[in-house]
Order: sequence, then C-alpha cells, then structure tokens
Amino acid sequence: MNLLSINNLAKIGREKPLFTGVTFGIQEGEKAALIGRNGTGKSTLLNTIAGVLQPDEGTVVLNKESGFSFLPQNPVYNPEDSIRDHIFKSDSPKLKIIREYEEICEKLSSGGANQNRYDQLTLQMDKGDLWNYEAQISSILSTLGINDLNRKMGELSGGMVKKVALAQVLVEDTKLLLLDEPTNHLDIKTITWLQKYLHDTKRSVLMVTHDRYFLDAVCTNIYELARNHIKMYEGNYSQFLDKKTMEAEIEANTERRIESVLRFEREWLLRGPCARGTKIKARIQRDEQLINREKFQADKGFTFEVKGKRLGGKVLELHNISKNYQKGEYEAKTEGAGEHPVIKNFSYKFTKGQKIGIFGNNGSGKSTFLNIVTGNLEPDTGSLELGVNTTFAYYNQNPTFKNVNQTVLEYIKETAENITKKDGTVIRPEKFLEEFGFEGKIQHSPVSTLSGGERKRLFLVRLLLQNPNFLVLDEPTNDFDIFTMNILEQFLMNYEGCLLLVSHDRYFMDKTVDSLFILEEDGNISGFVGKCSEYIELKAEEEKLAKKEGEVSPSTQPAKQSSPTLTAGSDAARNAGSPAPKKQKLSFKEQKEFETLDAEIPALEAEQKELEPLMSSSDFAVVQKASQRYNEITAALEEKYPRWEELAERA
Repeated sequence: MNLLSINNLAKIGREKPLFTGVTFGIQEGEKAALIGRNGTGKSTLLNTIAGVLQPDEGTVVLNKESGFSFLPQNPVYNPEDSIRDHIFKSDSPKLKIIREYEEICEKLSSGGANQNRYDQLTLQMDKGDLWNYEAQISSILSTLGINDLNRKMGELSGGMVKKVALAQVLVEDTKLLLLDEPTNHLDIKTITWLQKYLHDTKRSVLMVTHDRYFLDAVCTNIYELARNHIKMYEGNYSQFLDKKTMEAEIEANTERRIESVLRFEREWLLRGPCARGTKIKARIQRDEQLINREKFQADKGFTFEVKGKRLGGKVLELHNISKNYQKGEYEAKTEGAGEHPVIKNFSYKFTKGQKIGIFGNNGSGKSTFLNIVTGNLEPDTGSLELGVNTTFAYYNQNPTFKNVNQTVLEYIKETAENITKKDGTVIRPEKFLEEFGFEGKIQHSPVSTLSGGERKRLFLVRLLLQNPNFLVLDEPTNDFDIFTMNILEQFLMNYEGCLLLVSHDRYFMDKTVDSLFILEEDGNISGFVGKCSEYIELKAEEEKLAKKEGEVSPSTQPAKQSSPTLTAGSDAARNAGSPAPKKQKLSFKEQKEFETLDAEIPALEAEQKELEPLMSSSDFAVVQKASQRYNEITAALEEKYPRWEELAERA
C-alpha cells in the first residue's frame, strides 16, 4: 500500500531553487533515509511533506487512513504543558481513552477518582483491545526514562525534551514516521534502542539522519538530494556508497569519451562547415547540445587542515577535581534536598596525541567535564595545571554568533587575513572558505541566511584558524551532513594534538578516538581502552549475563579506575578486575610461556613510549613509520594481555 506520494515538488531557496521536480513515494513497510549536504534542503523537504511549509510547486498526498507522525529537528512545545499533555496531544481516539485511563488510575491511588468513570474506561479499553497498545506505550516511555508524566516541559533538559518529542511520535497510532535528525541530543544507549525499534517496527519511516550505523541498520532505501534533484538508491547506506562509487566511475568515463569526441567536432566546427544540408545541420545541433550539456562534477571535498602549535612536555594535569550540582526544585521534591556529584575526585595527566572520547548517559556531566577542562567552569575541589604551550579550541554544543548580519567572509577575516596551512602554504580567506565548502555568493551572504549545519561548520572553521593543539569538541556532529563528517573524521584521525570528544555518533567515535572516559552515575570516571562500539558490545554482554544469572557477577564488571590510565598495556589494565576462582597450576610449558610474556610485554610497552615523541615529529615520513609500528605493537599487546592475565591468575 502506498502511504506517501510526492509529485513534481519544488521549493526556492535564498538564491536559487533548493529542489525541483522531486517525485517519489513511500510504500508500506519501507524504511528510507533522505541524505545530502547541508543547505541542499533536506529539512525543508521533510517539513514540506509534513505540511509545515508550503511547496512552490507540486503536490504531496498522504494516505489519510494510515496517518503520519512528524518529529521536527527542533521540537516545539508549551513550557507549561505537562509531559502527559505533550505526548497525548494527538487526535487519536485510542490515545484519548488511554490518556484518561492513565490519569484516573493516578487519581484512584489517592482516592480522588470516580469509580464509575474508571469502570467505563476499563470497558472501553476491553472493547477497543487497547491493553496491548497501552502496554507498548508504557514500555516506550519507560525505556526512554520518562517516568513522571506530570513534570512540566519547561523544566526539562534539551536531551529530555527530544526524548519526550520522540515518545510523542512513537506512541501515536500512525503508519508513517517522518523523523528529522531523531538521534540528535540522545545518548548512545537511547540511540541503540531506537535503532532496534525502527528496524523491528512494521511502520514506514522517512528520516533525515547522519548516523551511519543507524542508516545501515534501519534503511531499505536511500534518497539522495543533490544538484536540486532527488535520486533513489535501493539498499542501506553502505550499499549506497558502493553504487555511488560505481556511478561516479561510469559518469567520469562517459565524460572523457564525450570530450574526446568534442575535440574532433570542435576542429570541424572551426573549419566553418556549410549548414545547408540536413545531415550537417543535425550534426551541428548535436555538437551544440554536447557542448552545452550539464557536465559531470565529482563531489568536491574540502580539507580541514591547519598548522597547529607544538605541544610542550606538560599538556594538562587534573588533580582530584570534583563537581556537584545543586538539585533543582523538581529534584529536591522528588529525591530530597542536597547536592548530586557529577565528578568525584578525578585525577589525570594528559599526554601528547591522546584522543579520548567521553561516554555517558544524558545528564551524566559530559559538558560539565569539558567546561572544567577548558577553564570555563571552576571545580568545587581540586586543581588544574595547564602546559605553557597548550592552546584550547572549544567547540560547544550551541555555538553563538555575536553579529549574524556579518557576511561569511567578514566573520572569518576577524580571525585571520591570511591562513597558513599545514604544508606552510599561505592562502587568502576566500580560498580557504572554498576548501570548506563555502563557494561563490555564499561568502558574501549574511550568517543569518545559513542553515544550522552551515553555521556550525563556519564556527568550526574559525575555531581551527586559531591553530589549537588541544581540541575539545562537544557534539560536533549535530546538524552536520555525512560528507562534512567524513572530512572532519579525516582531519581528527591525522590531528597531532590532543583531542577530547563528546559525540552520540558511534561511527564517528570509533573512527576518531582510541580510549574512553566513562562517566558513571555516582560521579566516578572510569577508563576503557578501545572503541565506543567495543564498549557497547561489552555492556550488552554484561546485561545478557546479568539476566541469565539474575545478577551481574563482579568479575564481569569493567575495571573502574578513579584516575584511569588509558595507555594500552598499563599495569592497571593488566591487573584490573576481580580475581577469578583458583585454577590448575601452570604446566612446565605454560610457565615458560608466562615468563616469555612477562618479559615481552614491558619491552613492547617501553618501545611504545619511545615512539610517542616521534609521532609528534614535523617530518611526516617519521610520523608515518612511528605510527605504523605503534599500531603493530598495540595489536600485539591486545593479543598478549588476555593470555598473560590467564596465566598470571594461575602462576
């Protein structure tokens, strides 16, 4: 069954059409994503389909029987509404009955409800077979951590507002979901749950998202919005990339063949052939069409590349820092007065080239931690020692612009009239902006006319022009398109300074960081050496084991360190965890193996430490060779540590 039909849709942007001739449909059960660069009109198209915006041309036909639910990128709400009011605003008769039933159940517990009305609603729930539906709604709300439905929307954090808005569209009795950046402002745990929900649901989905794991796991089709038009690709995002690569190769080969033909034809035209004959006229017309054709243009990337300042011996040291927050009015009423620890007695010494991700649920204090590290917030206790040469660049979640009437070029020129790139080349701001995807008239457009993603990219460009050697990025991927994120990933992978990153994008985290700080609910910070996806898999295995055994065994808990040392192969990493039950003593062969490992591991660790200064060299060849060997040692140690631990427990 067809749920959505779009025919010849068009919308004009600030200087030219955003899209024209957009025609496609969504079938029952289809899971589709709309992708494209920032500024191509993805959110505009989704808002037009949802009826929030009117198209300049074309029609949108939605199946009335199926209904649709729309999650905008920035949810709109009344601060005075309760969570219940917001979630159950739908006109659905089913939801109205369930809402009243939920309300009367609360009143019954306090003796303030009408028993007759309760009986009537119970009968309606029976007749409408709504008990299963009500159970699904309760499950969704519970999973999203929405427990007190009487709480005011104005009291909620940005992440919780997004969860409530998401809950609203998920509980509605509709067959089509229109989702604009559904993963923004959600923590990784919630994103993982939402990914499974959308994969398993029978409802159709059309969404805009930049989360590549999400796209691969959920989507059956990809719609790319590019060059003002839309094109459909069957399959998930990885399959889309394969098809795009093949398509680009075919188009490039076709373009070369046309140019080869035209070289000969141009010479013929320059000889001035007489256009009296019909065949000659047709040939001239064909040549003119080829010359004036829309030429193939490969996707033009841009490069985040600036000359960073060299880090000194001391980068940044944190000494027993702690931070509490005073509970607000709501928390004080529900949990009792007092303070809640966000960070508790945390010490750490940063070293050159470390790339660390911050992992924690919404409200765990990730942004608070970054603000303390960058000096924007004082800890309640403890101290920080900053290296003499350490220069921060802090990208916060919601960058602000003092003057949005400035042009893009004026905004950049405030930081630098000339830019020195990593290779020493000096270029003008106009050229540098082109490399970052700001070409042509957009350089002279006011900042106010940019899309959300374009503004954030511009803010990041200016930030990098400060030549930082310690990057602190708080959710840099929100509102960025996938193409921008790919370039940012490449920059961060080759970045020689320190990196501290908060991101809900698992793919992005996996590509850019090699260690994690885990922010626990009690304020402790533990360390994990490895990728974000590896940590998620570990936690999933622990939860499975906990369900199987009824409780989590202490030996399955990840090692917690009040001051985590994230260097691969540290003594803390080797000795982490609770002792296992006593096992059979080592055989002669195993004893020899243990002695060999006991000698090899420290030697490899020492070699790694010797390589670290070389990885900060200005000679790229030296860096490349040292990095390769460093990675080889890391891989070897990852194999040796588990075996060493196993033998050490029995030695």
